[in-house]
Amino acid sequence: MSSRADLKERVRDFWEETPCGTRDIDVPEGSAEFFARLEQDRDRTQPFISRFARFDEQRGKRVLEVGVGPATDFVRFARAGARLTGVDFTEHAVRLARRRLELEGLEADLRIADAERLPFEDAAFDFVFSWGVVHHTESPDAAMREILRVTRPGGEVCVMVYHRRSLVALQSWVVNGVARGRPWRSFTDVIRDHHESPGTRAYTIAEARLLGRGLTQLRVTPVVTAFDVRVTRSRYAPRWAERLVPPRLGWFLVLEGRKP
Repeated sequence: MSSRADLKERVRDFWEETPCGTRDIDVPEGSAEFFARLEQDRDRTQPFISRFARFDEQRGKRVLEVGVGPATDFVRFARAGARLTGVDFTEHAVRLARRRLELEGLEADLRIADAERLPFEDAAFDFVFSWGVVHHTESPDAAMREILRVTRPGGEVCVMVYHRRSLVALQSWVVNGVARGRPWRSFTDVIRDHHESPGTRAYTIAEARLLGRGLTQLRVTPVVTAFDVRVTRSRYAPRWAERLVPPRLGWFLVLEGRKP
């Protein structure tokens, strides 16, 4: 097996075992309470998502989410009345997403697919949304090309990736570099080897602009999150503490733009 294929399988295995955000949910998986807890956690740690996803503006639009996870954002597009399609790399996430839609009496097209090879025709969607997914792919550039390919001319794209010049990256370097007696390790190395699935990438703002180079009206917005002021894995500093962090040091970089 090639190293490329091996990395893909390792990434798939990681998220197949534990879909994003579900690790610390201690109620039965797939229950209404399980999904309610996921949504509460999302609102607590990332209350700004709706500012970028603009759920209420998507009614009647052809929307694709690349990397639905357990459907915490996906279900909000469905509630808003989008003509909705979603893909995920794992069967586990797609199964959870279908269960969530079923509980709320909602419908959408859900498929297992690789972000680097989306199973859709060119120009199929008005809005493509991908939150915290592209940086886990083996080839983020290939994933971005696919996102652009399936977006209609004039359509909108919103993609979030991790920020290398952030407090979270610094914390990771201290824990996985300095504390382990290896201070020479770069931020890139510790994020690749210790943050979520194998091979995770993080970008500078300039690199994020390069990733989004196919978009017009491109905006790259760094966003401070609860993760930047996390005390332990499950404990966070008060919300006001986030306001003390300069925006340029936020863990998330949000790319927004239009397909020419």
